[in-house]
Amino acid sequence: MERRRFIEAIAGGLLAAPLAAEAQSIPRIGFLELTPAPQPATPWRQALLQGLADLGYVEGQNVVFLNRWAEGREDRLPSLAAEILKTKVDVITSTSTEAIIALRTLNKTIPIVMAPVSDPIGNGLVVSFARPGGNVTGVTLYSNELAGKRLELLREVVPRITRVAVLAQRDHPPTVTFVSQTEAAAHTLGLQLHVLQVRAEPEDIARAFISMIKERDGGVIVQQTGSLNAHMPRMADLATRHRLPTVHASRLFAESGGLLAYGPSLSALGYRAATYVDKILKGAKPADLPVEQPTKFELVINLKTAKALGLTIPPSLLQRADQVIDP
Repeated sequence: MERRRFIEAIAGGLLAAPLAAEAQSIPRIGFLELTPAPQPATPWRQALLQGLADLGYVEGQNVVFLNRWAEGREDRLPSLAAEILKTKVDVITSTSTEAIIALRTLNKTIPIVMAPVSDPIGNGLVVSFARPGGNVTGVTLYSNELAGKRLELLREVVPRITRVAVLAQRDHPPTVTFVSQTEAAAHTLGLQLHVLQVRAEPEDIARAFISMIKERDGGVIVQQTGSLNAHMPRMADLATRHRLPTVHASRLFAESGGLLAYGPSLSALGYRAATYVDKILKGAKPADLPVEQPTKFELVINLKTAKALGLTIPPSLLQRADQVIDP
C-alpha cells in the first residue's frame, strides 16, 4: 500500500511540474499610456490587439494583458511605470513618448515596443532606426515629408494663404522636431509661421485660437500628441467658429469636425507593432530589430466643415482622398 502511494505521488508530481511550467510560461504584455482609457479603443490599439490575435495570442488563454492609463496626467507616469514593472511583464507597449521615458528611467532591460511614437531618435529612445541599440524598438510616426505635405494641402485649399499658425504642445519631447520640420517646410514654400506652444488645457487652447485671429493667420497645423488629441472636438469647433482651415495628422481629427487630416495610418502601424511583440516573446532582442517608419498614409477630408468655412475643395484633392466625410 505504501509503495502504491509513493508511485502515485511521484506520478502526480511529474504531471504537476509541466502544468506549473506551462502556467509560468504564459507571456505577460504590459500597456502603459498617458491618455485615459479610450472607449471604444483607438484605431492603433484595435489594430495591435487584432495583430496579436492573428499571431495566436488570445487574452485569458495564452497571454495576459496588463493595462495602465495615466488619465492625461504626466505626473502619474513614474508611479504607473514602477507599478507595471513590478508585475514582471515580458514586454511593454506604448504610444506615449513620455510613458516610454518614464519606463526607461526605471528599466533598461525589459523590452519596450513603440506602437507608434514620434521622433524616437531625437528623444533618445533609440540610437538609430537601423540599430536601436537598447531595449526600445517598434514603429514610429516619424517621416521627413509630412510637414511639407500638410502645408501643401493647406495651400491647395487656400491658394492665397501666406501665414500659417502651428499649434504645438509645450514641454512635449517631440515638439522641437515637429516645429523645426514645419519651419523648414514653410521656408521652402514661402510661408510665414506663427508658432503657439500650449498646455493641453481648454483655456490655453482657446487663448491660442484668439491669438491666431489677432495675427490674421490663414490656417492652422495642429500637432498630434496624446494630450492634445483628447481635445480634438474642441479644437475642431474653435477652428470652424473662427473660420480657420485646419490640418492634423490623425483621421480622428477630421472625423471630429476638423477640415483635413493627413498622416500615417495608425491602424497599419498598430498592426505592425504586434509583430515586434511576437518576435520579442520568441527571443529576439529589441536592439537587433530595426525601427519601422510609416509607409501607408491617409488623407481624410471633411466636406461639412469645408462648407461651414465657405471653402471649395479642389476636385483633384477629393480624388486623392482616402475618405471624404460628406454631409
